[in-house]
Amino acid sequence: MENKNYKLATKLIHAGVEPDPSTGAIMTPIYQTSTYVQAAPGDHKGYEYARTQNPTRTALQNALAAIENGKYGLCFGSGMAATDAVAKLLQPGDEVIVANDLYGGTYRIFTKVFANYGIKFHFIDMSNAENIRGYINEKTKMIWTETPTNPLLNIVDIAACGIIAKEHKLLLVVDNTFASPYLQNPLDQGADIVLHSATKYLGGHSDVVHGALIMNDAALEEKLRFIQNSCGAVPGPHDCWLVLRGIKTLHVRMQRHCENGEKIANYLRNHPKVGKVYWCGFEDHPNHDIAKKQMRGFGGMISFTLKSDSMDDAMHVLKNTQLFALAESLGGVESLIGHPASMTHGSIPREERIKNGLADSLIRLSVGIEDVDDLIADLAQAIG
Repeated sequence: MENKNYKLATKLIHAGVEPDPSTGAIMTPIYQTSTYVQAAPGDHKGYEYARTQNPTRTALQNALAAIENGKYGLCFGSGMAATDAVAKLLQPGDEVIVANDLYGGTYRIFTKVFANYGIKFHFIDMSNAENIRGYINEKTKMIWTETPTNPLLNIVDIAACGIIAKEHKLLLVVDNTFASPYLQNPLDQGADIVLHSATKYLGGHSDVVHGALIMNDAALEEKLRFIQNSCGAVPGPHDCWLVLRGIKTLHVRMQRHCENGEKIANYLRNHPKVGKVYWCGFEDHPNHDIAKKQMRGFGGMISFTLKSDSMDDAMHVLKNTQLFALAESLGGVESLIGHPASMTHGSIPREERIKNGLADSLIRLSVGIEDVDDLIADLAQAIG
């Protein structure tokens, strides 16, 4: 797809996809092979061994780059494998400034794996990007954030972080999983690397585990591609094909996620038994103006507490929904309900969770694309 000026909905359907040259098939084939025949040693058609390259993965990497307005895309076996690859850019003694409200798996790999190799992580409140400056020193190499954050839906000003990162020659990494490329493109706002758990909205059907990195800098892509190949945390061709298929409907799915999310967020806010509702579309949400500036919509991720702040009451809700399935993950067409303190963020020590505002009774919703009236009725009967 040569025209770089196509709008996003067109890119999502056509980016990275070319008719199969041997058959004319409009869909990218699943190249289910581990190796490739060479006419002579070194005489090949760009593919040697499937850990290094695979045509299905190449198509997906090109598509991911296009939809994030980047030049290079790299695919991994999971979102955590993508996170692992970025962390391997660091050396012992390096320091990283990290948003303190983040996915529990990211916290775990930083504190339980890479901290063992002499890398220091500062977990800070990034609701005001200026807070970052107080933690920068000669050892700082990277700023890591996600926005909206998981699970409290905090908003971080990507452009402001980008300015600080460039002033101090730091890499800015933005986990864009919650927003997806449909709602937000961090590279346009100063990020150096965009990370996705493609398991979520990009795949969109809860049937694949996948990760991705997108960037513009050729030297950075070369380093990460070396890590991708050397460490081998690559996805299989069928997984790449599933994400390619999922991307084609990202825009129509995200439209419905956003529509349903707005209605459910307002329903919950007006419910007499519901306490605080975390959704960045509310005008009184902290940094709502920044969300409006850097996002095209506010998504279908919502967290809330009950006024009783009772674990028993929260568990009653979690166990009694019928359409909202109690499950890990997010971003699928079906609605999910979860308990971050014991599920997605269970690896973060309780004192850290509480300090950062993540209550034991917090409930997180991934609002799907079902009929919103049915979803509201489901929540109504579960909350009581």
